Amino acid sequence: MFIPILIASLISLINAASIVSRSQSYPQPAVLGPQTTITIGNKVIAPDGFERSATLVNGIFPGPLIAAQKGDNFAIEVVNELKDETMFKSTSVHWHGIFQNGTNYADGTSFVTQCPIAQNHSFLHTFSAPNQAGTYWYHSHYSVQYCDGLRGALVIYDSHDPLAYMYDVDDASTVITLSDWYHVVAPVLRHIIGTTANSSLINGLGRYVGGPASDLAVISVEQGKRYRMRLVAMSCDPNFLFSIDGHNLTVIEADGELTEPVVVDQLTILAGQRYSVVLVADKPVDNYWIRSLPNLAAASFVGGTNSAILRYQGAPQVDPTTVSTAQTQLVETELHALINPGAPGIPGYGNADINLNLQITNLNGTFYVNDTPFKPPNVPVLLQILSGAQEPSQLLPNGSVIVLGANKVVELTLSIITGPGGPHPIHLHGHAFDVVQSAGNSTFNYVNPVRRDVVSAGNAGQQMVVRWTTDNSGPWFLHCHIDWHLDAGFAMIMAESPSDTAAHVNPVPQEWDQLCPIFDSLSPSQLGGGGKFSYEEAANMSPKLFPPSPLL
Repeated sequence: MFIPILIASLISLINAASIVSRSQSYPQPAVLGPQTTITIGNKVIAPDGFERSATLVNGIFPGPLIAAQKGDNFAIEVVNELKDETMFKSTSVHWHGIFQNGTNYADGTSFVTQCPIAQNHSFLHTFSAPNQAGTYWYHSHYSVQYCDGLRGALVIYDSHDPLAYMYDVDDASTVITLSDWYHVVAPVLRHIIGTTANSSLINGLGRYVGGPASDLAVISVEQGKRYRMRLVAMSCDPNFLFSIDGHNLTVIEADGELTEPVVVDQLTILAGQRYSVVLVADKPVDNYWIRSLPNLAAASFVGGTNSAILRYQGAPQVDPTTVSTAQTQLVETELHALINPGAPGIPGYGNADINLNLQITNLNGTFYVNDTPFKPPNVPVLLQILSGAQEPSQLLPNGSVIVLGANKVVELTLSIITGPGGPHPIHLHGHAFDVVQSAGNSTFNYVNPVRRDVVSAGNAGQQMVVRWTTDNSGPWFLHCHIDWHLDAGFAMIMAESPSDTAAHVNPVPQEWDQLCPIFDSLSPSQLGGGGKFSYEEAANMSPKLFPPSPLL
């Protein structure tokens, strides 16, 4: 299997090179094509100046950009070479925002659509995204593993993009990843109620308070050109207030869905969200601060924290001296879908075929969705369905699976009753949805709401309302994209037409069938994660701990 995949990856690398060749004047980051192999392993890195072992894709953070053209078929072999005992040694990789229509088994979601990939094993993800183009990403979907570094961007370029007239440059150099970073491994931090990041990274570089003046990311532009900057919030927790001093940002895409252009000079981007913004390099040749302020206590830009540099060609290689004058903030209700706008179904609240209400509460750090905290089942939900389970009473985990009929319009109201750490970004796998009510807003829009796949549910006392159509049979995860909250129970599974799933995902690869027997045979030491020592280390760091969890 590796030889044909290697040949295919070489071909796709050539294709990817042609995709990103519209701006050759700048050094290009690592780029892979849609048919490739990625190796998950451990390596010591210091993206903010603090050295630690991390869980990485091909040895780099963030992982390499996966670049494809609209209509390409994907064949991505995920090879697990994890060895570090302090972190998880099994893995799974989710392709965030890809609908996986007919390929639910390739969604990469541990215990929902597959068993994790064990150490020294691999799994080939084959899927297509025929009608999708835009900005996506990939990350581990096994416990809180992506917080240790397994995250990267995925872009599907459209040679017939209807908004291409607005920009000149759209390549690997204009992908901007925003992430949080931790100095302690995630298997320890997951035991702590209310853990906080040590730093924020832009394109994998940053600084922490009290740390060294380590390198910052530099994004190069040429005066007079227009750039499609693709922002990817690959955060485990905080959202970011993003701006570039002295420059407007014209939003043209949210989460893989084109929008009517909206001009702002700053925007808040939540964990899991993506925006494309057009930046016109029409300012004097100079250096300008790029700012990405996390919603964490005492966050600032002192000492170059939470910052990167926009450098015009010809500007000296020095830190900027610019100040922020940003004042026009993006408001979600001002975003409107460009293509085929309008929410599905009969307009008006409660007029969908299926009207769901989920209420979120929190007790002692654990999140409850309609009074049930999500706990991963031992048998992936897809395997349960393929083995004959169809009814909610048959599907595990009890109280965490909602069965939906086929080709129905669903209207979901998700309300935060209690729950710290908001605003909570809610992601649905397998779909984009229309946001008919944004959190903190009293109005409804069924005519031309924004369409996306991660939406804020706000804070305690707020709600959001979204609609989608159940045209993709299979179990799809709905969860908070703050990874610590997902781990603490903030999740639910939408099982679309289980009676149709076997036919819809046929054939399931034989490799997929082997994942669970291999994973289930692993000893605790083969699972990694530090075992009971991770809990002891957490207890040395904080008195606020969850009860010991099954992953110990």
